[in-house]
Amino acid sequence: MATMTYGEAGKQALAEEMRRDPLVWAVGEDLGRGGVFGQYKGLVEEFGPLRISDAPISEAAILGAAVGAAMTGTRPVVEMRFADFALCAVDELINQAAKARFMFGGQARVPLVVREPMGMWRSSAAQHSQSLEGWYTHIPGLVVVCPSTPADNKGLLKAAIRSDDPVVYFEHKNMWALEGEVPDGDVTVPFGVARTAREGRDLTIVSWSATVHAATKAAETLAGEGIEAEVIDLRTLWPWDREAVFASVAKTGRLMVAHEAVQVGGFGAEVAATVAEHCFKDLKAPVKRLGSPRVPIAYAPPLEDMLRVTPEKIAEAARAVVSES
Repeated sequence: MATMTYGEAGKQALAEEMRRDPLVWAVGEDLGRGGVFGQYKGLVEEFGPLRISDAPISEAAILGAAVGAAMTGTRPVVEMRFADFALCAVDELINQAAKARFMFGGQARVPLVVREPMGMWRSSAAQHSQSLEGWYTHIPGLVVVCPSTPADNKGLLKAAIRSDDPVVYFEHKNMWALEGEVPDGDVTVPFGVARTAREGRDLTIVSWSATVHAATKAAETLAGEGIEAEVIDLRTLWPWDREAVFASVAKTGRLMVAHEAVQVGGFGAEVAATVAEHCFKDLKAPVKRLGSPRVPIAYAPPLEDMLRVTPEKIAEAARAVVSES
């Protein structure tokens, strides 16, 4: 095991895959100078500008070229800089990449990874702060990944690069500097397998990305009050690990889903509805969702903070779930 940051783990995953497979390459804006967050720093020196490719400021052109390159045999890793900017290229991803294998009867594949840094980050305001992962889970043909730890950022990115399906890969902007242990060697993390971040018996909290850490802190606070919450990190939203969530709810009898994305139409609703349909006999209390309000994200730090799903808000909602049973 080695200790490294979330950003360094992602960079190491890409470098290892590029050394392993000459068909892997990266394209996007600012890659030659290391990327907006330094997640590509030093790679152009090792692999050259043809494999760490700087692109003009046109997300549609970047992703459109990458989709064509994937369909003709390479494995592009596309950097969108911010999840918000990927909306300029959403037609290429949803109407082309996601549907190609189906529409060509399996004769074409699109082994493509689209990296979309997500989430609130130091007053970046409404056009640079969104968490849009739930949008992509609605689209057949896409894999959706949301790693929360350095180890998962390495293992899941390696798995994404090797996937023959297009993967939308969300890295939270507030976690680039997060440190953690990362296994040595060629270790991948499979899609659709959740991680139990904390064991508990009284309440299941399901989350992903940076909110996993807020949920874990909330669980520590609740433990001091005699409430033992189990925290499930989904890691991938599609496919998602229904069996792990069902097993946890069967044990605790209560479920809360917490995420930074807007609560209305968020992926938490899918988790909540699925558990309500399949585990209703196990539930001791109504399922609870906790997400951001349906408002644009403010620039002003005090207003931005009002929209955050914090450990305090998670703990408060958890207490309400437990008290209802």
